[in-house]
Amino acid sequence: MLSEFIKSIQDLVPLKKSISGIRGIFGEDLTLIDILRFCSNFAPMIKSGKCVVANDTRPSSDVLRETAIASLLAGGIDVYNLGMAPTPVVFREARKYGAGLIITSSHNPLKWNGLKFIINGRGPNEKEFAQILKEKKPSKTKIGKEFSATSNYAADAASIIGKVSHRPKIAIDIGGGAAAVVAPAVLEKIGCHVHIINQNKSMRGADPTSDKLSQLVAASKRSDIGFAFDLDGDRLVVVKDGKKQSPDTTLALGIPKALELGYKKFCLSIDTSIAVEKYIQNNGGTVVRSKVGEANVIDTMLKKNCKAGGEGSSGGFILPEFNMCRDGILTSGLIAAMTGKKIVDEIISFVSNYTQLRTKIDAQSHLHDKVLEKFEKNVRSKFSEIITIDGVKIIVDENTWSLVRKSNTEDIIRISVESNNIQKAKQIQKEITSLVKQSYDQIR
Repeated sequence: MLSEFIKSIQDLVPLKKSISGIRGIFGEDLTLIDILRFCSNFAPMIKSGKCVVANDTRPSSDVLRETAIASLLAGGIDVYNLGMAPTPVVFREARKYGAGLIITSSHNPLKWNGLKFIINGRGPNEKEFAQILKEKKPSKTKIGKEFSATSNYAADAASIIGKVSHRPKIAIDIGGGAAAVVAPAVLEKIGCHVHIINQNKSMRGADPTSDKLSQLVAASKRSDIGFAFDLDGDRLVVVKDGKKQSPDTTLALGIPKALELGYKKFCLSIDTSIAVEKYIQNNGGTVVRSKVGEANVIDTMLKKNCKAGGEGSSGGFILPEFNMCRDGILTSGLIAAMTGKKIVDEIISFVSNYTQLRTKIDAQSHLHDKVLEKFEKNVRSKFSEIITIDGVKIIVDENTWSLVRKSNTEDIIRISVESNNIQKAKQIQKEITSLVKQSYDQIR
């Protein structure tokens, strides 16, 4: 049958599927059939019967949004259509409606697209995401209705941040993305003077972390600070005095305002810089660690009652009271509010004392768990402290660690090392990489 043939083809297609969402190249490994299928699977999980939907500015986003809406309506869901809107805005509105769906592939190139799902104001956890991937038989139900939707995100964010008196000069590079209206509105509402670059059309790539951001770098030299957003507005890159800052620095720069607002208990992903943890602890806060991944950080936040935190590898600051997602727009406001103080330069200097090195080795996916199990046994006698909440993290000393994790999408094992001593970091990386390779050879 045709449906069985289509499914057999889909099973061969290398879509990227994780709790962060579903991503692929539209027209190649991501099709309208995929959109229909995953949204149809998602519909029964929406207990409120209502879902807010929006998209970023990719060329394919409009047709994918309309396809997604059709699938949800057929599943009996009432859809509240925001049109083009950033991911943080959709997460904020999803609290009102009970569920949300964003047509985006975040920072991937323009030819990519995908789906981000929101359940009860947060991204799905691993069990919930498995249900989205699982085929379900459609049940007879009523057809949903479609409504237009609006958002008070800018006013709400400004209310959380509060007014700033020093009227900082802020340069922002929208990158032609969905933050075009909302990000400037938030910064202006709190009292910033804003210079906008690439508001509607972009002369740079979709991923601000890998782009040189030449225009913003130049503009930042005439501003107090610069911010760059990806296409859906959840990812933020900070540029200060003509220099791009690391993702861990971006995360750390959101913390002083959070502490000032009274948030003391933080959750950080297991791969976030030790510098971020030390800064929090040195300023009266406490830290718990989570598995890597935005949804995993939020899951731990909810379980451990953490008030703020994030993921250093993506510069993702999260304030769950306001939004249970990585929120680049809110974070830009939190950082801008602190620009009149020495703390911004102090944090940049403190985090820069630490170096992270990353590498990977090829390893077949079906052997990943066995490799990590063998690796853990091999290092137990060499290092005194081992953490296994996500892969194998080795604490070498108070300023040095290594993390070995499997990839969820590729035939590789990732190896990260951090230290405040670059030579020690290189030495540990060489030793750990050798031990991972040895472990892989032992189980093959």
